[in-house]
Amino acid sequence: MLNFIVENMYGLLNLSFWAYVVFTLVVMQLALAAVTLYLHRDQAHQSIVLHPALRVFFRIWLWLTTAMVTREWVAVHRKHHAMCERDGDPHSPVVFGLKKVLLEGAELYKSEAANAETVAKYSRGCPDDALEHFLMRHENLGLKILFAAYILLLGVPGIIVYAIQMLTIPVMAAGVINGLGHAKGYRNFECDDAATNLVPWAMFVGGEELHNNHHAFPTSAKFSVQWWEFDMGWLYISLMRPLRLVTVLRTAPKPKLANAPRAVDIETLQAVLMNRMNVLRSYTRSVTLPVLKKESERSADELVTSAKTLLVRNPVLLDSFSKQHLSELLEANQSLKTVHEYRERLMALWDQAHMTNENLVAHLKQWCTEAESSGVRALEEFSQGLREYIMQPQPVRI
Repeated sequence: MLNFIVENMYGLLNLSFWAYVVFTLVVMQLALAAVTLYLHRDQAHQSIVLHPALRVFFRIWLWLTTAMVTREWVAVHRKHHAMCERDGDPHSPVVFGLKKVLLEGAELYKSEAANAETVAKYSRGCPDDALEHFLMRHENLGLKILFAAYILLLGVPGIIVYAIQMLTIPVMAAGVINGLGHAKGYRNFECDDAATNLVPWAMFVGGEELHNNHHAFPTSAKFSVQWWEFDMGWLYISLMRPLRLVTVLRTAPKPKLANAPRAVDIETLQAVLMNRMNVLRSYTRSVTLPVLKKESERSADELVTSAKTLLVRNPVLLDSFSKQHLSELLEANQSLKTVHEYRERLMALWDQAHMTNENLVAHLKQWCTEAESSGVRALEEFSQGLREYIMQPQPVRI
């Protein structure tokens, strides 16, 4: 018996060291692919439709490797978007603190997943079939089956592989993405939450590190927006599309411009609203920052030279101290005050869902008219560019 155990210490596969490393990386990536493709993009945001066979495979793989239930994960994630950075957000560093989310992210997820009200409210459209009722309800059974399989196939090293795999989602997703992804990193878009992009993490977390991009365009199947950003999940999607294993429903809108400024009409309004994150980003780059640079060159005031974050960051994310500094800055500088006020008025456009289309068009038309006579050249040029926005034709689903 002892001889049998010794002879099979490395399992039936008897792999080399590097083969164990490759095997570990592959199974980790499979778990991350299952989360980002199936749970996140297919189920939570419905930006893609996976082939039924892939859905079943990912569901079973998640059952074996994480014990996560589809409707629970989806419900917690949708609630995170609905309540982001406010009381009720299941795992926001703004609410709980960065340390707690980093170290106890998995526990925060489990706590909210056990909330029947959350699951009932936010899990619409999730699977409710025989697989869910007769297999997935035995959550820990999958983990036990996987552990036994690893011991049989990999031997004693299988214990290490299993431990690493069990830490993949709690550490990289629940900790790094939900924690650091709302506290550290860079931002392409000034959405009304603290989401950031973390680079270079793509090879480790399936593209989920592009968290700011995702919060700016939650229903986009593609998380990368800059040419140099890499979304591993989108690579998987691109490889599967020719095989008809996935259908892409939505990606982030890209502004389509006419050849010259047009009269502001309902199409202009719709195009601006659809591209509001791109519009705000363009305003920052072509109006706020150039005017700030010009004023900084004129003034030695430290408040002016260090004002970038104050002027760019969404006001809802500024603390009371920063708001006080911003108020002092704007009172002392008319040009910055003008561009900031026009930015606030433009942002108010997509917060007024109660207004009729006619009133919204009138609001945008007035904004453009006044911006183009503001005396701030950068603002005037931006307004003319805004009047070039037109709607894109609906993309063909593949």
